[in-house]
Amino acid sequence: MFLHVEDVVCEGDHRLRLTFNDGSEKEVDLSRELSGPIFEPLKDVQFFRKVALNHDTGTVEWPNGVDFAPEFLFEIGVPAGAEPVRKAAEGHSEYGREK
Repeated sequence: MFLHVEDVVCEGDHRLRLTFNDGSEKEVDLSRELSGPIFEPLKDVQFFRKVALNHDTGTVEWPNGVDFAPEFLFEIGVPAGAEPVRKAAEGHSEYGREK
């Protein structure tokens, strides 16, 4: 079965909650994946929040055409509701949620 994203919710800064076609729901923090010129606009939280689901490609994308492979998003995601993988020592002391 090919993996596809079926739903996306922006959970805050650079975090997404994704629902995949296998029924799993994962939280993905993309803050460390935004290197390179094409990703520069996504560093702006307001622009990042313009994320949308592209039903034709089965993944998320932004108005500038940036997208991520659903397999990559699945791999780096953690099950929704699980403890965050980044520690406060890495500069991420709060993991508040916003919808």
